[in-house]
Amino acid sequence: MAQIHVLGTGGTIASRAQGAGGAVASDGAESLTSALESRHTLVSRDILTTGSYRLALADLRLIAETVREVLDRDEVDGVVVTHGTDTMEETAFLLDLVHDSAKPVVFTGAQQTADSSCPDGPGNLAEAIAAAAEPGLRGAGVMISFAGEIRSARGARKSHTTAASAFAGGTQVAHLAGDDVVVSALPARRAPLAMPEARFDAVRADIITAYAGATPELLLHAARDGAHALILAGTGIGNAGPGFAEAVAEVSAAGVPVVLSSRTPWGPVVPTYGNGGGKDLVRAGAIPSRDLNPFQARILAALLLAGNTDPASFAVRFSAYT
Repeated sequence: MAQIHVLGTGGTIASRAQGAGGAVASDGAESLTSALESRHTLVSRDILTTGSYRLALADLRLIAETVREVLDRDEVDGVVVTHGTDTMEETAFLLDLVHDSAKPVVFTGAQQTADSSCPDGPGNLAEAIAAAAEPGLRGAGVMISFAGEIRSARGARKSHTTAASAFAGGTQVAHLAGDDVVVSALPARRAPLAMPEARFDAVRADIITAYAGATPELLLHAARDGAHALILAGTGIGNAGPGFAEAVAEVSAAGVPVVLSSRTPWGPVVPTYGNGGGKDLVRAGAIPSRDLNPFQARILAALLLAGNTDPASFAVRFSAYT
């Protein structure tokens, strides 16, 4: 029997209809766990009670600090974080980057509200608790458990707006077979980065998307408006249209790092094309995100910049974690 701490942050799993105003997160972690039958000792606590679409970097830092504080207790065997699905991949990835414990941390949530006719939250929560208590997942880092599948936080992203199985990508580390957690693979782990400090809250890492007919004006404006880093979500394997290479060169020379990612859901950034494509963007100073999607690339960039990574070493440090 394990001691598992369930930390609530809100999200659909904690939401109920508020009349014509729509569903709002209102249930606390104790309410979520009270109806569960578990052979493990559960300790519940609320960090936040809000929709994850409302979270700022300061909230992500608070979640990371609370999880670290709980993991440092000898009696705790694992942690479950209930979280909205909208930005779960971002919070979970931040925690994975700074995770320095062998104890599992498992994120979960729901696609149906707590007062819906068929809520999926209780089942997802029970499975996440089982995953956090599974000895075979020690050392696996931070994971997302949803609809019977447990995958690494790194590389995961929300893949469907309404389907019960809401996440894809990453490494599928385990799955549920009845009440059993079947471990299939453990992800490679990198050395943990330092916990974010207060300056993390104010880092601006803006995402600019490339598309047919896009111009680099938004990228240039973001840099001139105070962005500390820019994530260019390019087309395909990492491309952008006319003028982008020149804009990347300009902002990079001004000390604003530009990370080249892709708007394509899956696959790595592989700079291949000239004539303003990925080869030219990298020559101009863009840093390929490899397998990191734009949203997780943004979290890594913000964490590095908050740690006083200077522009000269940013590319090397960023690449070490992609």
